[in-house]
Amino acid sequence: MSKTASREDLPYRPCAGMMVLNREGKVFVGRRIDMVSEHWQMPQGGIDENEDPIDAAVRELEEEIGTRNVELVHALDEWLIYDLPENLIGKIWKGKYRGQKQKWFLFRFLGADDDINLLTEHPEFSEWKWADFAELPQLIVPFKRDLYETILQKFAPYV
Repeated sequence: MSKTASREDLPYRPCAGMMVLNREGKVFVGRRIDMVSEHWQMPQGGIDENEDPIDAAVRELEEEIGTRNVELVHALDEWLIYDLPENLIGKIWKGKYRGQKQKWFLFRFLGADDDINLLTEHPEFSEWKWADFAELPQLIVPFKRDLYETILQKFAPYV
């Protein structure tokens, strides 16, 4: 971020977020390969120009967890946003964004655990697990906690 630009001058990065449930109602979370921390997150990724958000979600699932063997359960109509903390602005996404606006999708995973493969062309996660729905806000980095609580509230009727 240039010295003259401020947070308010930067746009939000369009992104698709995916909650993936297994047959027991547990949620897929991964530990990011580019961060050394105890935090986990659900898959998410950028929406390309002129790409439909649902297409981006399915593409990102394949890129991040090696499979698209899912069925759509529910999609949020609205965009959810989060802001990066001040210390990360200018350090990620080439300094072009202040945070993300995300379209969230709830999927049911139809495959077996063996179908999940983190060793994709551009790995995002170093490890993964199935987590309890209610524990998600405690697993995520603190600046995304409110976002995850909103996602839980909106998806709870469909889980």
